[in-house]
Parts: sequence; structure tokens; C-alpha cells
Amino acid sequence: MNSDLLFVGLIVGVGTWAMRYLPTRIDVSSIKPGSPVSRFLDATGPAAIAALCVASFLPLIEADVKALAMLAAGLAGTYLGFRLGRDISIASIGGALGYGLAFWLL
Repeated sequence: MNSDLLFVGLIVGVGTWAMRYLPTRIDVSSIKPGSPVSRFLDATGPAAIAALCVASFLPLIEADVKALAMLAAGLAGTYLGFRLGRDISIASIGGALGYGLAFWLL
């Protein structure tokens, strides 16, 4: 295995862990609305969905119909999850379920 790949994987893993763990340890009662930390925490959920969407769009380079169908199912699941629950976590789960179901069916 290439040591550069291992190093990049380690950096990405630590960054991902920090982005998920640290917001749960911040005392949000002392954060003022509109402050940089508040805006960062508000943007974390949509940023995760955007990252998943970008990863889903990458197969479009190949213009594979199967990949397009899975992408459409994932986007539809995200949209429906948000419309029904008005919660970013439900939208994420809906998108993952839609994409996974389309992957399983195709």
C-alpha cells in the first residue's frame, strides 16, 4: 500500500471524526445566534448532504443510465424526506434509502 494514500486516509478520517464529534461537545447555550460557531454548526448538515450529492454526481461523467437512475432515486428520497420531516437528518436517511434501494433493484 502506498504510504501517501494511508496518510491522506488518516487525515480525512481524523477530520471527519472531528467534524462529527466536536459539535456534540460544544456548550451551545453560550453561543450567540449569528456568531461564527453558530453559523458553522448550522451549515454542517447541509454541507454533509452536499458532499453526498457531489459523490453521487461523479458517475455522470460516464453517462451511465444506471448511475443516473440511482442518483435520481437518491435525490427524490432526499427531497421527500425533507418535505415530510422538515429535518436534515430525515432527508439524509431518505436519500440514502432511495439510492440504496435503486442500487439494489438495478
